[in-house]
Amino acid sequence: MKLETNSGMTRTEFINNYIACNKSQVNTDKVSDTYHTFEELYYHRMVLFSIICKQSNERAWKSWQHDDGTMFDGYFIVGVETVEGHYTYHYHEKYWEMFDVQELERAPEYDGHKPEDISRLLTLK
Repeated sequence: MKLETNSGMTRTEFINNYIACNKSQVNTDKVSDTYHTFEELYYHRMVLFSIICKQSNERAWKSWQHDDGTMFDGYFIVGVETVEGHYTYHYHEKYWEMFDVQELERAPEYDGHKPEDISRLLTLK
């Protein structure tokens, strides 16, 4: 199938726009690069982060609440403190037991970390 984009958008912009405009019709979990789906990759990331947390157990934590007491319905937050600050992910409640780390009543205050701060994890020993 050839993708035509007459709107001046790149193919990537066209695909992202299509998905954004058709969220109810597109299951992004099943989007694939022909090797892996997003669903598989997110699961792999979760398994790998659970191992990082387990190996850095004294610095890792999980909580049902953000520092301000809020949380997304059905989710929890898990994080690890590095020398450069925290790194966290939100996961569905069904994965709570996968993270064998200390439970906090509330997560530490968000320090503004972003996806590009992933290299913080490289500082863990």
